[in-house]
Amino acid sequence: MTHHRLVEITPATHRVEIDLVYATERNLTGKPIYRNAHCLLLEPAEAALRRAVDVAAQAGFTLRIYDAYRPPQAQQVLWDFLPDPNFVADLGRGSNHSRGTALDLTLVGANGEPLDMGTGFDEMIAASGHFHAGLPEQVQRNRLLLLGVMHAAGFAHIDSEWWHYELPGSRALPPIDNAASGPWRLM
Repeated sequence: MTHHRLVEITPATHRVEIDLVYATERNLTGKPIYRNAHCLLLEPAEAALRRAVDVAAQAGFTLRIYDAYRPPQAQQVLWDFLPDPNFVADLGRGSNHSRGTALDLTLVGANGEPLDMGTGFDEMIAASGHFHAGLPEQVQRNRLLLLGVMHAAGFAHIDSEWWHYELPGSRALPPIDNAASGPWRLM
């Protein structure tokens, strides 16, 4: 994977819902982290997102994005708030969000409501992990449905967060600083 530019994702251009929680107080810190709400992905991730949108639509679902590109400065805010490598990547390792190749999302049904995934987005507990034992069958099915959509589009998952998907091989890319994010600076 080579370095590409960031692309803005909008409901009009990508047939997705966008609820960037880090631009609001509805995140684990309780305070807005982003000053501006722009949903951005690196070109290869944006192309994979388009495939995921098509796959989800074939089953009657829409994708709701909670986060995508995250500047390293925002990653530092999250690490300072919750320095737990099980849930937040430290800056030394870097987050694939900061490379523009990861996104956090869920599936929305025809009724406009997100599917029940058993825990909320960014709920940093063991039950948020894929295949967590003890969750109701319907929750497991919903998570597997999201997993299937995203894997079919070329994304990989991480075990600890049902909402997080990223392009394989992303670690080879450098993080993209907030100042280098073009006209869409988040912070």
